[in-house]
Amino acid sequence: MNTNPDNKDRQAVERLLAEGCSCVIRNGETMRSFHERGVSDLWQLLHEEPELLHGAFVADKVVGKGAAALMAAGGVRGLFARTVSRPALDLLTEAGIPVEYERLVPNIINRAGDGICPVESLCADARTPEECLPRIGEFVRRMKVQNTPTAQ
Repeated sequence: MNTNPDNKDRQAVERLLAEGCSCVIRNGETMRSFHERGVSDLWQLLHEEPELLHGAFVADKVVGKGAAALMAAGGVRGLFARTVSRPALDLLTEAGIPVEYERLVPNIINRAGDGICPVESLCADARTPEECLPRIGEFVRRMKVQNTPTAQ
C-alpha cells in the first residue's frame, strides 16, 4: 500500500474497521464513510462526485469486480479490502492500482449465500473497467426500480 508520511491512509483502514461501515474514502484532507451494500455508493460517487474518487485511497469491506471497475474508472490511487475477489484483484492490478487485502476469494458470493454476486457475474467476461460500467449501470437502475415504493 502507498502510505503517506502522516499515515492518513492507515486512518481510513482503522475507521473502516472501527465504524463497521462498508467503505471509507480518503482524498487529501477529506475522509468520508459510506454504508450502502454493493456498488451503489461507488456508482453514485463516480457520476455525482468524481473528484472525490480521483486520486483517493479507498478502504472497503468487500470488493468484487464491479466495485473494482468503478474504482479504476474513478482513478483511485490505492485500495485496502478486507475481502477481494480474484477477478477484482486482477482488474485493479492491470489498472496499476496497488491493493492490500486480508482475504482473497475466487468470487464474491451473493447476499443469499447460494451463488456468485450478480454484479460479479455481470462483469465476469469484461476485460476492462469501461466494459463493466454499462452493465453495472443497468444493474443499479434495475435495483432502484425494484426498491422504489409503488404509488397506491
